[in-house]
Amino acid sequence: MKQRIAVRIILKQENRTLLLKRSNGRESIVGKYELPGGRLAFLEQPEDAVYRYIKVDVGLKIKTAKLIDAISYIDKDYEDIQYILLLYRVEVELDANKKIKLSENYSDYLWINETESVDSNMMTDSTYLILNIYNQVKDKINFADSSVGPDETDVKDDTYAIIYSDGGSRGNPGPSAIGYVIMNQYKEIIKTGGEYIGITNNNVAEYKGAALALKEALKMGIKKIDFKMDSSLVVNQLNGVYKVKNRELWQIHDEVTALMKRFDKINFTHIKREHNQLADAEVNHQLDCHERQNCM
Repeated sequence: MKQRIAVRIILKQENRTLLLKRSNGRESIVGKYELPGGRLAFLEQPEDAVYRYIKVDVGLKIKTAKLIDAISYIDKDYEDIQYILLLYRVEVELDANKKIKLSENYSDYLWINETESVDSNMMTDSTYLILNIYNQVKDKINFADSSVGPDETDVKDDTYAIIYSDGGSRGNPGPSAIGYVIMNQYKEIIKTGGEYIGITNNNVAEYKGAALALKEALKMGIKKIDFKMDSSLVVNQLNGVYKVKNRELWQIHDEVTALMKRFDKINFTHIKREHNQLADAEVNHQLDCHERQNCM
């Protein structure tokens, strides 16, 4: 069975969710309402697809976007294809009185309240499925903060840490290095480190950076981790959203997942590269000092 990945977007304004009415496409979906989103383009990251669909189809600017679930779905029109629907909750900048500017893919839009009952026949099957699942779990999702967090935020917890890691290759493949930064619950740096790892590529380096950081955390007695990386691929693979298809990553992926099992709680979050500058600096330090052959 083939597998395809798509994003679907719960676009919220207060307690209302946006649905768009299809104006084109196959017969089974034309004239029906659906959640914004669609398939990923070749080599496109899910977060980039979310921003693209919101900008193109509704002409809005995103304030926040958060991955909240991954759903497996088989469309009755394409029973030989399994869709992995990545569900994002999005908030946008929108004046309450401003009309949405739709793309040619849609002819109308509708805001529905969380408590409002909507006829399943007026929406696509996948949208009906997603909304049912979302309504069952929405109260269990902390949208403000998905972090693990210490048990008591006002009491020092030496078993909790925030970890940033990074890995990079100059050449991809080429000379590569890894780095990490470990912080306590007050975001004070308590440990940094890194090393040169030889000739490899960016993805392998990202995994090895995570592995090195987890090994150090175990030595420090840390049990709960909020782990942050700027590699969307690695984060989604470690969270089980993506399968690891590249044989080159199988061994290091297995090593990292085995390390993860040794912690009580661990949460991997994707962050923008500009928010990972400390770990990135460790990587560049290791690469620079290797080139000078005087790494300390």
